[in-house]
Amino acid sequence: MTVPSVTESWERIDSWLARHAAPSFALLAPPVTDADLHFTQQVVDLPPELVESLRCHDGLLTWANLFPSQPPSRCRTIAANWQLRMDLAPDFDGFTVHPPNDESYWHPQWIPWADGDGDLQVIDLRPGPDHGRLGMAYHDSTGDFTESWPSLPAYLADVARSLYSGTGVGEWYPYLLSDGALWWDLGPDRKAVTNPLLDGTATPPEPLVRAPTD
Repeated sequence: MTVPSVTESWERIDSWLARHAAPSFALLAPPVTDADLHFTQQVVDLPPELVESLRCHDGLLTWANLFPSQPPSRCRTIAANWQLRMDLAPDFDGFTVHPPNDESYWHPQWIPWADGDGDLQVIDLRPGPDHGRLGMAYHDSTGDFTESWPSLPAYLADVARSLYSGTGVGEWYPYLLSDGALWWDLGPDRKAVTNPLLDGTATPPEPLVRAPTD
């Protein structure tokens, strides 16, 4: 089956958000500027599929639970996160695989396209049959590709499909909060979500309703 292009999937996601989750749609940043793209490309080479995504939206204006994994980063944040990991890795032999781990802490050919509090969803540009796959590089652990997607286009296509069909992306399903914002959570039968606060307490349960399908 042919995987839709990044642009086609973003158009589907945009259309669904505009109709059903306007608060989340409003948080999508406009397309990346040539200046920001040029700045980032001087730090790290971005793959064509990521450039295409940034040409649709330069990440989010602020944090939002927009995707089942980490929220997409701004273009300059991609450069900053890549450089930070490059700077940190030598301090604890972080470019080396240490058994029983299968991956190192970091690799120069991992491109951090999305970021959730320092846990990065990366595009793996190492040569070989897995070139272009998505995986995770956690801030306090090693890279992890046990639950990955074969490519960024495939991942965005899965997100769009889930929004329109109501099926999950892996174990994650789309819901709406009481204000109409999109929220991804584990399993198809969640009724509420409670968020922890910095002081160790928690917010009151926030009702969740399954996102509408088209």
